[in-house]
Amino acid sequence: MIASALAGKPKLLIADEPTTALDVTVQRQILDLMTSLTHKLNMATLLISHDLRLVRRYAQNMCVMHQGHLVEQGPTQQVFTSPGNENTRMLLDVDHNLSPVNVYSDKQLLRAENVKVWFPIKKGLLRRSKNHVKAVDGVSLSLNKGECLGIVGESGSGKTTLGLALLRMVPATGQINLGNTRIDRLNGEKLRLLRRRIQIVFQDPFGSMNPRMSVEQIVSEGLSTHYDLSRRERDHKVDEALKEVGLSPDMRDRYPHEFSGGQRQRIAIARALILRPECIILDEPTSSLDRTVQFRIIELLRNLQAKKGLSFVFITHDLHLTRTFCHRVLVMREGRIVESGPTKGVFEMPKKHYTQALLKAADLSQTEQYLPKKEHTA
Repeated sequence: MIASALAGKPKLLIADEPTTALDVTVQRQILDLMTSLTHKLNMATLLISHDLRLVRRYAQNMCVMHQGHLVEQGPTQQVFTSPGNENTRMLLDVDHNLSPVNVYSDKQLLRAENVKVWFPIKKGLLRRSKNHVKAVDGVSLSLNKGECLGIVGESGSGKTTLGLALLRMVPATGQINLGNTRIDRLNGEKLRLLRRRIQIVFQDPFGSMNPRMSVEQIVSEGLSTHYDLSRRERDHKVDEALKEVGLSPDMRDRYPHEFSGGQRQRIAIARALILRPECIILDEPTSSLDRTVQFRIIELLRNLQAKKGLSFVFITHDLHLTRTFCHRVLVMREGRIVESGPTKGVFEMPKKHYTQALLKAADLSQTEQYLPKKEHTA
């Protein structure tokens, strides 16, 4: 996409959220490339982004917009250190003073041992398996009641595949226990009944919803599968679930395209909550949302965890959210866990070079410098 934009040798490149949904190392590679090209081609770049850390690292000047208006502009460092607008201050302070919810229990809820997900590589006329893509290769983990376990790593490291394996949504080998039940051996009706206890919120809320179904139908779909309820009972549970995620029951007859990204994610959370699960797997639940909406969703999840004692598996490439939300963290690379431990310990004293590189790319290394190295020209 960058090559196609530069083919005409423009004087101005408008980069509209060029790193959305990319992991931190790829984000940095892309923006380092764009910075290099900006200087090499004597070109100006307009970076449109909701990631303030990237703006601080790469932009010499910045503008802050709110509801269609330009509310503040100036040198990047000046805006970050001395914001003059209330909306700017809110953006800069949005992730301060957050920490994992203290409902952690010593009772183990989920345990996985030596989980493997290998996809065959088939070649030849007879399509025989010649090798395997080892998406998840011998991963073991545990999750306690009331705990939030973060799983981080670059794109393609196996995070999402591991989450799907824990849900039995992809073929996998290894032992998986939910409470006292070994779920890797379950099939059919027994597996279907167990899904009440463990649910998932997908990365793309719009893509995971049927656009022809109303909010009421989307949220109540699990109830229809698992319970025999009257229409009044089902409506009552849908209303309760919508209220729990901060949405009005009056929205029940609307369709997914009528909502913002943050609202759609709340609907997805309501769909998971309505079955009263013990554990929810959150697969990149905030990747396509701006920073303020991200932290509203995280604050919603924190409140639900405190209220219900939920356990979360939080799959993400956003290390800043991991630091504020997760009790423990697993770092994955090429299908394996390369480092694990309490979040604070891993972030403050990473032992592996790969973890150190991730933290550095995410601006969580204390030695990182934010200001661009080259000055712009008028």
